[in-house]
Amino acid sequence: MITAFSRALRPLALAALSAVGFFGLAASAQAADTLSRIREARSINIGVREAARPFSYLNDAKQPVGYSVDLCLAAVEDLKKELKLPDLKVNFVVVGGPERIPKLQKGEIDLECGSTTNTRARQEQVDFSYTIFVAGMRVLVPRGTRVESIKDLEGLTIAVSKGTTSEKLFNQLQASGEAKMQVVPYANNVEAFKALRDGKARAFPQDDALLQGLASKEKALDTLNLGGMAFSVEPYGIMMRKGDAKLQEAVDRSLSRIYASGEIQNIYKKWFQTDSLSIPMSRLTRDSFVRPNKEAGVAMLLGYSI
Repeated sequence: MITAFSRALRPLALAALSAVGFFGLAASAQAADTLSRIREARSINIGVREAARPFSYLNDAKQPVGYSVDLCLAAVEDLKKELKLPDLKVNFVVVGGPERIPKLQKGEIDLECGSTTNTRARQEQVDFSYTIFVAGMRVLVPRGTRVESIKDLEGLTIAVSKGTTSEKLFNQLQASGEAKMQVVPYANNVEAFKALRDGKARAFPQDDALLQGLASKEKALDTLNLGGMAFSVEPYGIMMRKGDAKLQEAVDRSLSRIYASGEIQNIYKKWFQTDSLSIPMSRLTRDSFVRPNKEAGVAMLLGYSI
């Protein structure tokens, strides 16, 4: 039965729904209009990491460099041609793990070019490019420490970096009770690595390529090594705002060109086959170049997406 009160409320409800629809469309339009903003501002803001070697880090001259940075800059070169802006300015913004997604959502950066894993949870907040690298989460431990199973972590103090998939996964493992360990969060990878070197922790879980990059930079490969167990599959992508379809398509076109032309082989060798670092291209990484995809990471031990 429709009462007079219900009839009175109907216009208010319709107005509220219209407002929700309007603001929803406005938010979507804002996300989808990044290319227009870039064209008008004649600049693009790229988020980079301070110490995610060899993907994204600041060199001795405090300039952002790395594998992911090179791929982003290649996409920018293609954007210059597409937008007819040969003088398009690139503004680099250093972002940390916990703040990279908020800064992207707030519009402080347009692309995040680091070592960010594409996960189901993150897909609800941001969009990703095609996979640019596939890492595996392992632990860095002192030489002589064996980690071939979860039980090998029993009783160990584990240093994790805040805002990372390794922090999330190891908190889940601790809560599951499969291994009694103490998980201690640190501000970033550098601090977690220092805790391991100083003996405050016995293991530092992170993506294997990042661990090797840190250890090589600090010349610690003779005292530390990677545990044998892989805890997860970590596909990296370039992050963009949710619903930013035009920019996403432009970045994916650039990556497709680089993959199909074989240019990716030289870029990979430049950063992963050096005098101080040698990381062979994995089958999963190679497959992502042959068949570009956006598959989310998986925590193999727990059997679900991270």
